[in-house]
Amino acid sequence: MKIVNKALLSSAIFLSTAVGSFSPLAQAEAGKVSIMLDGYPLPFPVQPAMMNGTTMVPFRAISEALGITVKWDQTSQSITATKTQDSATKQVVLKMGSRNATVDGQTVQLTAAPQTVHGSTMIPLGFFGQQFGATVNWNQATRTVSITSPREAMYTVGFYALSSFDQRSKIPNFNAVAFGWSRIDTNGQFTTTGKEYKWPQAAGAVTPESIIQDADSQGTSPYLMVYSVDGNHELTKVLDNTQLQEQTISQIVSTATDKQFKGITLDLEGLGWSGDKAKARSGYNAFIQKLSTKAHQAGLKLTVVLHPLNSSYSGYDYKTLGNLADDLIIMAYDYGQKSTPEPLDKVDEAIKLALKETSRDKLILGISMGSEKDSTVNAKVGLAKRYDLKGIAIWRLGIIGETAWAKMNEAIEFK
Repeated sequence: MKIVNKALLSSAIFLSTAVGSFSPLAQAEAGKVSIMLDGYPLPFPVQPAMMNGTTMVPFRAISEALGITVKWDQTSQSITATKTQDSATKQVVLKMGSRNATVDGQTVQLTAAPQTVHGSTMIPLGFFGQQFGATVNWNQATRTVSITSPREAMYTVGFYALSSFDQRSKIPNFNAVAFGWSRIDTNGQFTTTGKEYKWPQAAGAVTPESIIQDADSQGTSPYLMVYSVDGNHELTKVLDNTQLQEQTISQIVSTATDKQFKGITLDLEGLGWSGDKAKARSGYNAFIQKLSTKAHQAGLKLTVVLHPLNSSYSGYDYKTLGNLADDLIIMAYDYGQKSTPEPLDKVDEAIKLALKETSRDKLILGISMGSEKDSTVNAKVGLAKRYDLKGIAIWRLGIIGETAWAKMNEAIEFK
């Protein structure tokens, strides 16, 4: 993540109108400094402060947010920061009280020596941007430092619906694509027919089967997506009926296998809105356990799409499901109006809650292009990068604007 390759910055942008000695209270005297990382506030154990016109920030807080490994050596009073991207590694060694830093074995002078304030190592923000590839900008009027994290490789999932056909050329950019061509109907029956989420018709020589085969040959794993919502208790019917469960699971696995998919993406929504929520969680866990076993026996991966834990739907046990599935997609959208960007504080909370239940290498952040604007999509991508999640899932091909696509390509390296 976060490749080390850009942004030499002039320390002049960090000059304040008053020059004073370093103090934890300096920011209060000069006005509080805010730090934004990819458009969202970055919390600090100690507030940024000024030292002779240089903005000093807590090193570990930014490092961890950018995926940099930090080690402290008590004997030498030094801190070593290491970042590896593919085969390239950058190592920076800072010594407390010294303006001389070592970057990949070469001595580089700092504008100010690292200092310890309330247990946190403070370093010049400008140096951080120079050495670790982050783009840093300063707004004097608002006293805000804006950091843009470096472009990085990230696992990406694309959702594909019936109306995604015009953007099928983007399929090879994704690591995996979930094709929404099946569902559980109002009778609790698995089906590939109906009004939506159905097996599509061929478009001349382009057939659903050829799209699947082309994706696979181009290095994109095709997944069969199974959709349903418990609006008419269709999911409850399946969870309460052992025989129907077995039938549904068998049909899902056999369809995925017969159509040469590499995995299954299960998007079953609406559980836990009302009724016995504990029963809903228990029933869904049992269903996923059976499906996971059969899918893995057939050589298929299993991804489960889930409402966020700060939503109104509490029928999903992230901890158990994270142990059973290969991936979990956090459906962190539809908090408010579907046409407006999702509130970043809600998305941030959803990620934090999920991380309390399962590991980050299982979590994929869902981003709805129906909600986001060109100027807001990378803030969501930034949160996935900040928490070092496995990747992002884009809903959906067919509604990805070209400007938004270009913006995302500035933040991440698609496959």
